[in-house]
Amino acid sequence: MAESTPFNRAFPVSWEELHRNAKALTWRLIDKGPWKGIVAITRGGLVPAAIIARELEIRLIDTVCVSTYDHQNVRESVVLKGVEGDGDGWLLIDDLVDTGKTAMIVRKMLPKAHFATIYAKPAGRPLVDTFITEVSQDTWIYFPWDVEPQFSQPVAQLHRKG
Repeated sequence: MAESTPFNRAFPVSWEELHRNAKALTWRLIDKGPWKGIVAITRGGLVPAAIIARELEIRLIDTVCVSTYDHQNVRESVVLKGVEGDGDGWLLIDDLVDTGKTAMIVRKMLPKAHFATIYAKPAGRPLVDTFITEVSQDTWIYFPWDVEPQFSQPVAQLHRKG
């Protein structure tokens, strides 16, 4: 049975916000290089990795494919694709570090890579070298590729119902 994590808060991220934060992450990373290339953790790290690769003018991009989520349900981690080497000189990119399960797996695979995420939650924060925004552990981040535009209730109305 899948382990479920309670999420009490929602944090929707727009395409513009994601792009702005990926550029902000780039500014934090630019002087830490030079980089041999980028390893994106799929699927969430693909979009930030593309933005960061453009901004750093990096053309060599690989992927590590690890699956730990099924929507909001945490499940057993599965490595679908790894990479060779120890990560020395490589930039490892993901959208967020949450529980740290994926980060621990990838850190074992690429211990010398510089690990950067846009968002970090407290449980996974110690595993990341560079990040932009910390959010609480009970927050579910809705990335723009996971949602469709639709009407939402004002917070005050939701609060009164609770």
